[in-house]
Amino acid sequence: MKGPRMNYAIVQFPPNTDFQAHYHEIMEENFYILEGKIDIIVDDVLHTLTKGQFIHIEPSEVHYVKNPYEETVKMVSTLAPFVVKDKIDVDNPN
Repeated sequence: MKGPRMNYAIVQFPPNTDFQAHYHEIMEENFYILEGKIDIIVDDVLHTLTKGQFIHIEPSEVHYVKNPYEETVKMVSTLAPFVVKDKIDVDNPN
């Protein structure tokens, strides 16, 4: 579900995949783990989350998601308030 006020998704990360470091200027992001284990680095602090755990990421916090584990992780992801162009890649800010 995308917009107009919130983005809600079920996301799967297979083993050995990642999502590049980025931040949002306006949106808050949340992850709730449904299955598996995942590493989420927020402002250089590693958080290893497993089934039933939740993390909230504030605007301007740089975050990076990776699955170095042997099983696919399934999680709920929310972004709010939803803004189409609010993702800033750390390696390519333009």
